[in-house]
Amino acid sequence: MMKGARIQTPRRPLKKPSNNLKDPVGVYCRVRPLTTEDTECCVELISNSTIQLHPPDGIRVNRNGEFKEMQYSFKEVFGAFTTQKELFNVVARPLVEDLIHGKNGLLFTYGVTGSGKTHTMTGSPGDGGLLPRCLDMIFCSIGPFQAKRYVFKPDDKNTMEVQGDVDALLERQKRDVQFSTIPKNQSSRHRIDPEFADMITVPEHCKAEGIDEDSVYSLFVSYIEIYNNYLYDLLEEIAPDPIKPKWNCNSTPVRNIEFIPPQSKILREDSNHNMYVAGCTEVEVKSTEEAFEVFWKGQKKRRIANTTLNRESSRSHSVFIIKLAQAPLDADGDNVLQAKDQTIVSQLSLVDLAGSERTNRTKAEGSRLREAGNINQSLMTLRTCIEVLRENQMYGTNKMVPYRDSKLTHLFKNYFDGEGKVRMIVCVNPKADDYEETLLVMRFAEMTQEVEIARPVDKPICGLTPGRRHRNQAFKEELTRKLELRGGPIYGDASIAEALLQSFTPLPSVEVTDANDDQTLPHLIECLEQRNKIRRLATEEMKKTVNSIRGMLHDWDNKFSAKENYIQDQEEKLLEKDRFIYGQKTETERLEKKIKTLEYKIEILQKTANIYEDDKRTLQHELDERDHKLHRELSDKRRLEQRMQGVMSDTKMKWEKECERRVQAKQLEMQNKLWVKDEKLKQLKAIVAEAKTEKPEKPVRTPRGKDMKVHVRSASPPSVPNAPPVRLRHRRSRSAGGERWVDHKPVGSVETDTVLQPHIPNAITVAVPNEKALAKCDKYILTHQELASDGEIETKLIKGEVYRTRGGGQAVQFTDIEKLKQEPPTGTRKRRSSQSAAPPQQEETTESEWTDVETRCSVAVEMRAGSNLGPGYQHHAQPKRRKP
Repeated sequence: MMKGARIQTPRRPLKKPSNNLKDPVGVYCRVRPLTTEDTECCVELISNSTIQLHPPDGIRVNRNGEFKEMQYSFKEVFGAFTTQKELFNVVARPLVEDLIHGKNGLLFTYGVTGSGKTHTMTGSPGDGGLLPRCLDMIFCSIGPFQAKRYVFKPDDKNTMEVQGDVDALLERQKRDVQFSTIPKNQSSRHRIDPEFADMITVPEHCKAEGIDEDSVYSLFVSYIEIYNNYLYDLLEEIAPDPIKPKWNCNSTPVRNIEFIPPQSKILREDSNHNMYVAGCTEVEVKSTEEAFEVFWKGQKKRRIANTTLNRESSRSHSVFIIKLAQAPLDADGDNVLQAKDQTIVSQLSLVDLAGSERTNRTKAEGSRLREAGNINQSLMTLRTCIEVLRENQMYGTNKMVPYRDSKLTHLFKNYFDGEGKVRMIVCVNPKADDYEETLLVMRFAEMTQEVEIARPVDKPICGLTPGRRHRNQAFKEELTRKLELRGGPIYGDASIAEALLQSFTPLPSVEVTDANDDQTLPHLIECLEQRNKIRRLATEEMKKTVNSIRGMLHDWDNKFSAKENYIQDQEEKLLEKDRFIYGQKTETERLEKKIKTLEYKIEILQKTANIYEDDKRTLQHELDERDHKLHRELSDKRRLEQRMQGVMSDTKMKWEKECERRVQAKQLEMQNKLWVKDEKLKQLKAIVAEAKTEKPEKPVRTPRGKDMKVHVRSASPPSVPNAPPVRLRHRRSRSAGGERWVDHKPVGSVETDTVLQPHIPNAITVAVPNEKALAKCDKYILTHQELASDGEIETKLIKGEVYRTRGGGQAVQFTDIEKLKQEPPTGTRKRRSSQSAAPPQQEETTESEWTDVETRCSVAVEMRAGSNLGPGYQHHAQPKRRKP
């Protein structure tokens, strides 16, 4: 390859079509037993799927002063006396079966500190947890079908390479040579560490169904720790450096037995869009004891500390990854099919999350406080991712899930976005001190059940005929049996001679007792000749066999020479490839350093972006508050303007009516003054015309607002021939010129049928006032009648103005009261003018002749308010004819 040649970037593989079938996340609850120190319990099992939380005495009353008890439902609830076997059969066994059938799975424990998460996952002496039981089930299922070591070889891209038997043998020899210089206790290979021997002793071995017998399997395990949002490999072997010792988080040199990884690992994405830890140690194991020994070795390196809540509290999240490689056999059922596209790698992740806790309860300081903060931050990011996933699935939104905010969520991104099964075990401590933390855990678990994961689909391995392994084994057994029947197994030259002697006929007896015996010797000669013949035939057959074997050896020698030449060519090619690989590794290291630098810059930029986002949210919040305050002020201003407009309109209407009333009063005053002048002029004319005539009486005027009585005499005028009759007219209201009135006449009002009866044209007459009638009018009059002391009917006319209120109704403001009373006349006195004042021949009636009672009775008076002289009046009379 040319040095400056540019390598073309391979095309990114298309994303596999998503499966429409989805299953919700299986959430289970396990309640640990209550210790003897704790007396108050806040958790109660209602059914096999529901628990109820009772608030303790300290926080038993809520805001309303009532008892508040919460119930939460799960897929299944396990009580305090549930065994590890029952929990494994329900929760973990389906995941192991899916793993063997090529499907991924995730199982993690969640809860507060001291709720039993590590016990559920690891177990205790004599009672193994979920992890050793999963390993035992896997090896019980694939035990007869395991491949030899190094047949499957993991690469750095989260895939598996399949090697032939020869390459695997060379790899094993190479590893044996490498580790032969390291002194080992040979007896320790077969002896189980007594520290965990009781944990992996599972009396009830279970086995998965539907194992593909035409495939070979190999199991790889790895152990990862997420501490302070950094990834560390707990299985990594690093030789101690005596010159430069390691330093722990307390800035003190560590002991030789302790182990601090030099640097954290990074996350990568493979070609199938799955996340994996680059450079993670993957150990191939062949038994449960070996796998658990690897786990226990990494468990000793995990960070634990003594806190107030737990004597051995986990300070990090641990991820134990079980990776199962599976490849089919070839058509003969003897060797592994070395096709990478036919190799299936499935993965089961067992996660033991660190417990969520409150620092005010743990009294953490320094590094413990920082550890607790990072633990709570990663768990909060997990809750946020679950909330966004639930919102996207329920409401059809497309919000970005913040997987990258934490290494924990970023590592398991493909489980939530891809295919597989996810199971969560919520561990609960029923003591009253953990009530508030348990309440938050229950809410998160209830929300997690609503998230759905795509159901994994079955993957066909290959199109070869099933049953190849069984037929190959039967063929070998039959071949061995036939070889045994033909002559038995060959074990050296002694066996060949023995087989040859057994093929000869037995020699007869050679004892001669009689000289005349002629049968023994001929019979002996015949047997010897037969044996010689068999020997000759065997010798010829042996020669043929030797010749054929020589030819075969010659052919094999030629083939071996050709293979040696081929091997030399391959070695030269391997050297070239090694040089190329070395160059690629150098380039990879350079790119990795560059990637680390870029990742560090990205992290800084992300932190800066988060700071800016926080500032943006703060400023946006302040802007929203100011906008809300401005809108509230504008609404208050508009409401105040409307109120002021209403007050102004009411005040304007009131003053308009007051001005109108004053103008009318002024007009009435001027009319009264004009009438007084007219009267004086008429009296002057009468005095000039007839000296004996008397001045007519002036009606009595009362001050404004006072009652007015009009006395009407009942005497009728004498009949005068051809005199026009007096026309009775009803009293006309002053507001009849265009204003509408509500004429309120109660039930039982008496019609007087006199000149004093008020008449309002175009009025709405009602017996009881109502809102509809008041809305159509702007004036109001109430007719009130009562019996006076003299037996006459006294009528009161109560007048008012109708106003519209702000609430949409009507109100009446009374402005005037008129009293009308009818009285009989007290006398029939006439005031006639002197006969000598005018000649008897005068036929015309002068204005001075209406001073008598008849003339005065024909006058109608109308009251009007606003006059200084009292209610005004107008004459509407006709002159009386004089008697002949």
